[in-house]
Amino acid sequence: MQKIDWDNLGFDVRETRSMYKANCRIGEEWKLGGLIPYGTIELSPAAGVLNYGQGCFEGTKAYRTIKNQVVLFRPEMNAKRMAMSTRRLCIPEMNKEFFLQAVEETLIDNIDYVPPYGKGSLYIRPIVWGTSTALGVKPVEEYTFMVFVSPVGPYFKGGVKPLRLTVSNDYHRAAPKGIGNAKAIGNYSASLYPLTEAKNRDFDEVIFLNAKDEKFVEEVGSANLFVLTGNTIKTPKLDGSILPGITRDSVITLAKDTIGLEVLETNVTLTELYDADEVFCTGTAVVVTPVGSITGLDGKHKIADGKMGQLTSKLRQLLTGIQRGDVSDEFGWLYPIKE
Repeated sequence: MQKIDWDNLGFDVRETRSMYKANCRIGEEWKLGGLIPYGTIELSPAAGVLNYGQGCFEGTKAYRTIKNQVVLFRPEMNAKRMAMSTRRLCIPEMNKEFFLQAVEETLIDNIDYVPPYGKGSLYIRPIVWGTSTALGVKPVEEYTFMVFVSPVGPYFKGGVKPLRLTVSNDYHRAAPKGIGNAKAIGNYSASLYPLTEAKNRDFDEVIFLNAKDEKFVEEVGSANLFVLTGNTIKTPKLDGSILPGITRDSVITLAKDTIGLEVLETNVTLTELYDADEVFCTGTAVVVTPVGSITGLDGKHKIADGKMGQLTSKLRQLLTGIQRGDVSDEFGWLYPIKE
């Protein structure tokens, strides 16, 4: 194992010991696979994933708790979403047991890459794609599933600091009845150009509006969005174009059941966003990250004086506390790994 500076981890790919690989054909079930050395792969230039974007992925993390135990966080939710994504993209639907076994086997073989307590996490990326060839537009016959891992630190450089967001009036991320609610590779490629434009203007991320009439906020390119006004939290409802985030679901539960706030999954307008007491993003990669300012067509709007709000801080502490074993796991979210 290479020497790793645990104190200076970024959100980058690091080569690890091994990765998991399995193949499946249309009409078959996912059941055969195993570990192979970490490395590059070969694909035909006519592979379905390269020509028609037939691929989807997941993202989860392994943590080392205060008691030095390695745990996953709600991986059965990732399995459920992977089943939905594969079904939507005409990939053989992946069953929960196979998914969890592949993730756990990969994690155990690379367990020494899990950072020490409080130093980061091991990001786990299950990914599946159309491998066999296609010239006409159609689902291909054969698919490859892989799981690889990488130790990571904060998603945004500089650690946890309020984000500077900009509203996109020129681009949409996804549309209802499309594949915005699946974790499809095409959703992210659509967000890259507006994200690059935003970063060139010194913003951290982009807020996308709904495709129908651009009246409502949907999500940030890499995360779900929450708004606090008074004692009520609002987050855009899952209407078919928004990814059902696992951290999103966890934060809703914590806000309702642990803190006792009202949480509404509903339409959220830009005005509500601009006038909010706090705004924050959630996701496996970003965890719970505060928003400090939002810039729209009418100028820049400062949120919570550009600082992390009290609720955002509390939710982040609760979530990371459960993941690291500092806070009691009352909801049974942790998935212990036997080394």
